[in-house]
Amino acid sequence: MVLRLLQYVDATGARAVAARHDDGPAHTVPGVASVYELAQRAIAAGTGLAGVVEAAGIGGSVDLAALVAEGRLLAPLDHPDTAHLLVTGTGLTHLGSAEGRDKMHKDLADPAKQTDSMRMFRLGLEGGKPAAGQVGAQPEWFFKGDGSIVTAPEAPLASPAFALDGGEEPEIVGLYIIGPDGTPFRLGYALGNEFSDHVTERQNYLYLAHSKLRPCSFGPELLVGPLPADIRGTTRIVRDGQVAWEKPFLSGEANMCHSLANLEHHHFKYAGFRRPGDAHAHYFGTATLSFSDGFTTRPGDRFEVEAAPFGLPLRNPLAVKDAEAVTVTAL
Repeated sequence: MVLRLLQYVDATGARAVAARHDDGPAHTVPGVASVYELAQRAIAAGTGLAGVVEAAGIGGSVDLAALVAEGRLLAPLDHPDTAHLLVTGTGLTHLGSAEGRDKMHKDLADPAKQTDSMRMFRLGLEGGKPAAGQVGAQPEWFFKGDGSIVTAPEAPLASPAFALDGGEEPEIVGLYIIGPDGTPFRLGYALGNEFSDHVTERQNYLYLAHSKLRPCSFGPELLVGPLPADIRGTTRIVRDGQVAWEKPFLSGEANMCHSLANLEHHHFKYAGFRRPGDAHAHYFGTATLSFSDGFTTRPGDRFEVEAAPFGLPLRNPLAVKDAEAVTVTAL
């Protein structure tokens, strides 16, 4: 059976964790207030999450529809100190993902010229799935922020006032905790909307880092165990109650030019990402963007990402923050 975990706020305002198998009913996991706590128990006991959940027993039933309607869902992993949840990702990892990126970056005056995007994509095609025990090609890598940028499912993704665009990126997210000895432990996977500013990125590829410093969302459910090799989902944008844009998306290793193990290696090879107690949310990339189809989002649009193995869809409306004046003060 497939085990999935959720975090939510109960009717009293307290945090809680729910578990469910396959698409069956959800029940609270007694005695824990967070998936982070649950994972720490598993690490200390030297067992898996499923074993810790089973040992905790079955609590009361959870009405998932009510959690969605009342806005009580939380991201399926967070950290007591948001500064110790690092949000990162990799790009140009999916077969076909270079097409949309290359449209943004190719030199129109010389269509035959190979772009940096295509070179990076080719490195993945040729060396992104190394043999066991070998190190493969490095992927593109980016930093998004810490846990303060993580937006709960159903809550608005608030684009900063200075952004030129706010566009969805439907992805799979790996969720991790670093053990006391620096070992990265993978809890599982979740649906994600990495959310980026593609207009800013299109101006110049060196603006990629700026374009990624935006909020993001993942969940609502954490899929415990291995990721299916072939993920087939749907991403859409709903405007004024109608589907304004929709497309299937593919993920999983069967649809990628990098193995998950290779992507994980090139993230956690850095000692700074193996700090005991830290949590990580790592986006694995996508090949499907509404921006690549010429679609322009606007405030009030609702992003929706769904795929069968992950249970509830990930949904977030688009909002724009008020402008903020920032003044640097000399000491």
